[in-house]
Amino acid sequence: MAYVVIARWLAAAGNEERVRAALEQLAGPSRSEPGCRRYQPLQSVGDGREFVIYEEYVDEAAYEAHGASEHFRRFAVEEGIPLLDSRERAYYRTLD
Repeated sequence: MAYVVIARWLAAAGNEERVRAALEQLAGPSRSEPGCRRYQPLQSVGDGREFVIYEEYVDEAAYEAHGASEHFRRFAVEEGIPLLDSRERAYYRTLD
């Protein structure tokens, strides 16, 4: 089983490119975390303000370590999240 997070970010109007840049900078270091199986940010083709991040970790502790990382603080907490109108997260476990 894996621990999966689906995060939805809605950029404030005019901040789409800055949010995209923050997610692009966050992706590489996140993928290198020992407990990360997959980290894939997506941008909607219909609404450039809408972003989805698909995250898959070996367990919940690995996800918590991601949230405590320096790269998450820098690129998400300090750079990306302040540029959003909204942010939602949903949590899942794979059925394998």
